[in-house]
Amino acid sequence: MIRTIAIDDEPLALQQLTSYIEKVPFLKLVAECRSAMEAMEVLNNEEVDAIFCDINMPDLNGMELIKSLPAPPIVVFTTASADYALEGYKLDAADYLLKPFGLMDFKRAANKVQKRYYLTNSKPAGNSEDDTVFLKTENRMVKVAFNDIRYIEGMSEYIKVYLEGQKPIVVLLALKRMEDRMPSYFMRIHRSYIINLKKIQEVNKNRVIMDQDTYLPIGENYKNALTEYISDRFLGK
Repeated sequence: MIRTIAIDDEPLALQQLTSYIEKVPFLKLVAECRSAMEAMEVLNNEEVDAIFCDINMPDLNGMELIKSLPAPPIVVFTTASADYALEGYKLDAADYLLKPFGLMDFKRAANKVQKRYYLTNSKPAGNSEDDTVFLKTENRMVKVAFNDIRYIEGMSEYIKVYLEGQKPIVVLLALKRMEDRMPSYFMRIHRSYIINLKKIQEVNKNRVIMDQDTYLPIGENYKNALTEYISDRFLGK
């Protein structure tokens, strides 16, 4: 999940921005802020991956906020004026949303954020301790390498973890909690499925094919992110 904050001094605009963030499955709203100063406090105390930030705000505007950060998160600027577009891109903004904007415009910007997040956070496969997790199944604590996980199925209060060359593990754990722990090469494609993107064999219409016997559905709310991921790696006409 991409940990995100929304910043806008106008209450209605902030409400719309947060509602859009909550509609994108791979974004997690960490805080909503009515000023750049309030956002700075959040940034000092929380881990934040992305900011959706209004530009025209009193005291400290959105661009001044980003300039003041030594290592700013991924940023998307929102504003009612197109005059700031060039300066916004000079600050390496992922996108620039001109108000008023709709949900589809927002989702396109969110997909650009996700693409940059994957590029920034992708790690080479290895055997470090960060590449493993312990899962409790029955009375055992089993160490599992993320790279061995093919996909995960959510089943109410349980998850079923499908492993390469091993029997699946059933764990008493919410799928959402597992999703928050996964490396960047995992993606949620359905309310009930998280897949290891490295293990995909084929994408056929509304299904992901993991092997000749495993066809997983792609949920409507998750389709854009997967399509964007595939488009970045597509060769052909």
